[in-house]
Amino acid sequence: MRLKTLLATVTAGLAAAACLTAAGPATARQADARTGHACSPSVAVDRFSDALDKTTYEGAFVGNLSALAAGRDGSLTAVSDRSALFRLDGRTLRPTGVARLADERGGALDSEGLVIDRDGTLLISSETEPAIRRHGADGTILDRLPVPSALRVAPAGRAVSNGTFEGLTLLPGGRTLLAAMEYALAGDSAGIVRFQTWNRTRGGFALGAQYAYRADAGLGVPEVTATPDGRLLVLERGFTSGVGNTVRLYLADPRHATDTGGVENLTGHSGVRLIRKTLLADLAACPSLGATAKQPQPNPLLDNIEGMAVTGRERGRLKVLLVSDDNQSATQTTRFYFLRVRT
Repeated sequence: MRLKTLLATVTAGLAAAACLTAAGPATARQADARTGHACSPSVAVDRFSDALDKTTYEGAFVGNLSALAAGRDGSLTAVSDRSALFRLDGRTLRPTGVARLADERGGALDSEGLVIDRDGTLLISSETEPAIRRHGADGTILDRLPVPSALRVAPAGRAVSNGTFEGLTLLPGGRTLLAAMEYALAGDSAGIVRFQTWNRTRGGFALGAQYAYRADAGLGVPEVTATPDGRLLVLERGFTSGVGNTVRLYLADPRHATDTGGVENLTGHSGVRLIRKTLLADLAACPSLGATAKQPQPNPLLDNIEGMAVTGRERGRLKVLLVSDDNQSATQTTRFYFLRVRT
């Protein structure tokens, strides 16, 4: 980012913060509108950062980032789908450590989802099999969670390649883990994706309920993050060549949805209650904040957004951090987005 753009973005962010402090939560929406940071009545973007784009740390390429998790100490952890785990400073985003990831035979992992468990161990999903493994802080594999056979990639199951466990989150209280499939299983209606849960046991995690979620036409689910009240923030994303990315943020509530674990095909089942969802923002409607894009985009702020974490709460809004996966491509950017979300 050029210096003039950075100074303008920081100045605008400070002005927005001043407005919110003076006005309070009741007028946060008006303050967002005045400063030009509103994406919708529920979402505002404070700033973005391209500081890590096309950088390296201790010989590792800092990119391909597909998931984020916030630590209790304010630090961040990011996982790349090229078998790297990065520790980041929560304020500057600078890397402070890196660990290599591998499967049980030493092979590369297509790591997509990340959770920091309450004991400090890491739960990381891989969409190749798919699998969810528990890792130590150094990346060492400790154990592996069971996965329903139907969710495995064909021919072992009914999942499509590169369309399995993208999102991973731990629900409030720490007793339930939830993983989101990116795309529908063979035999399910297009756009209906499965959300699988695991319940914590004395020895680890056991399979729990499963739910169904309808993504918008042409979009998949790259990330899901629990809110403090037990609902979910769900990212939906798609890409059209020559047009760019579509990225939408939804608030979803699984609490009254049907357990679909015993439903073989989610096609024409009128009795199945899907997870209810409410659109919070289409990120193409956000102000561009001076961002530039390396390929056509409906908004130059957009890129291939895959990672999301709730990093705190401020004046009635959740502080949400997003990150894009640059696929180590010259036409894409590793970009962080700092949002405020009213749920």
